[in-house]
Amino acid sequence: MSSITDVSSVEIVVGVDTHKDFHVAAAKDSVGRSLAHARFAANRAGYEQLLRWAQAQGKLAGFGIEGAGSYGAGLVRYLAAHGQTVTEVARPSREHRTRHGKSDASDAQAAAAVILSGEGLGTPKSADGIIEAMRMF
Repeated sequence: MSSITDVSSVEIVVGVDTHKDFHVAAAKDSVGRSLAHARFAANRAGYEQLLRWAQAQGKLAGFGIEGAGSYGAGLVRYLAAHGQTVTEVARPSREHRTRHGKSDASDAQAAAAVILSGEGLGTPKSADGIIEAMRMF
């Protein structure tokens, strides 16, 4: 995990690369500078740690979650329940991966960069209501 000192007044976005057993988060400031990244368990305790870590980085503007409808669904629900702005972002393109390499930290940073750019954003599904109830059958 890397970090810079005294970022309490900096507005940040957090990108998250989601996986079955863990998530990797990366924080960027409003001009796109990478502030920090860290890995968290993909469970409630990990979600709590991720949120506390993100809040310690500075003033939160929002989260960009890659895989919000699958491995990131639990994190999306947790963050939304705690009043956070959550946006679904697409996986990085092959072109991006070719230029920047493939790593969980770089994917999380790419998710944060999408939030800053304002492009390729979506609203995560709420996973409730009649459609979700029908999936049970």
